[in-house]
Amino acid sequence: MDVTLHLAQDPEADELLGRSPLAALVGMLLDQQVPMEWAFKGPRTIADRLGADDLDAHEIAAQDPEAFAALLSEKPAVHRYPGSMAKRIQQLCQYLVEHYDGRAELVWKGVDDGRELLRRLQDLPGFGKQKAQIFLALLGKQLGVCPEGWREAAGSYGEPKSFRSVADITGPESLTKVRAHKQEMKAAAKAAKAAGRP
Repeated sequence: MDVTLHLAQDPEADELLGRSPLAALVGMLLDQQVPMEWAFKGPRTIADRLGADDLDAHEIAAQDPEAFAALLSEKPAVHRYPGSMAKRIQQLCQYLVEHYDGRAELVWKGVDDGRELLRRLQDLPGFGKQKAQIFLALLGKQLGVCPEGWREAAGSYGEPKSFRSVADITGPESLTKVRAHKQEMKAAAKAAKAAGRP
């Protein structure tokens, strides 16, 4: 993996995301209940605070949970909920150590079927179906991981130029389109909920 991503909208953070499979997975894990850029800047912040150039699943899995939570809580916090996210990141890293020798890229390396890759992603702690589909779309659209049937497995996120998720963000213009799509979806959900009330 050595591509340029534009998810954090920060050159150093995006550089790490583009070369580190674990950083990309951790960024995706953090991408909830905070602005996307904040989530994807998290892996760089964590690496910096650990005094490292990259994230290491073995090192993170072995961290004292309280110390790791404190590391994420330092100002500026890595996430709105640094304690619970520290726990989730450690669970993800422990899973990777147990199942993939700590190497995040082995989750998708050599997988030639999109449904199998989606299943593997959904098995990761903190990855439900939607998050797994978005990450699968990111792998296919920007990271060159295109097993057979990956677009179908990624659902609507796999559609070309759909601007539905982080998988479609390649710069400020596409970021604006994805934000607009998300606002439309929220408004539609709100309207549907209101219409369902007596």
